[in-house]
Amino acid sequence: MEIKNAEFVVSNSSVAQCPKSQLPEYAFIGRSNVGKSSLINMLTGRKSLAKTSSTPGKTQLINHFLINNNWHLVDLPGYGYAKVSKSTKNTFQKFITAYFEKREQMLCAFVLIDSRHNPQKIDMEFMQWLGEHQIPFCIIFTKADKLKPKELQRNLEIYEGEMLQTWVEMPQYFVTSASSGLGKNEVLDYIEETNKALSKKL
Repeated sequence: MEIKNAEFVVSNSSVAQCPKSQLPEYAFIGRSNVGKSSLINMLTGRKSLAKTSSTPGKTQLINHFLINNNWHLVDLPGYGYAKVSKSTKNTFQKFITAYFEKREQMLCAFVLIDSRHNPQKIDMEFMQWLGEHQIPFCIIFTKADKLKPKELQRNLEIYEGEMLQTWVEMPQYFVTSASSGLGKNEVLDYIEETNKALSKKL
């Protein structure tokens, strides 16, 4: 898939205020400082579509972007180490949960994982919640360029081993780098194929 058009639509903290269209949506979420904004900008080919910051937790709303006039990319608040108050984190959690439970046109959640680290409890628990609620998701491993090939492979094997302790199989995953563009075509092709499969059902 080639992204020819990407534009901001709306930011809000309520599912009820999300776009009324039935266009398919793909949500991007992960721990704070996982490189989500940089990844979104790499995928769309826009340097500042999603706001990047040296301060984790910059995204604090549900952000909708219209891609190629036929699907929405949804940028969700990060979880984990964002420098925000406990009450604000609780608010994040409520509307993130509501989004996943109520937004029927959300076809896939892309859970971003920093490829440099061992499996983190907060990530594992979040994916477990998605699975229990039958919410489709894929994993996107970020910052692959920060590791040597052998280190990257070892970390992926460790992650898969951890996942297979509670999952029947490893979820679909992609290895990416916002700086080199690694994984861009694979992620976008997956979205394109999912959209095509949906259109055949309609």
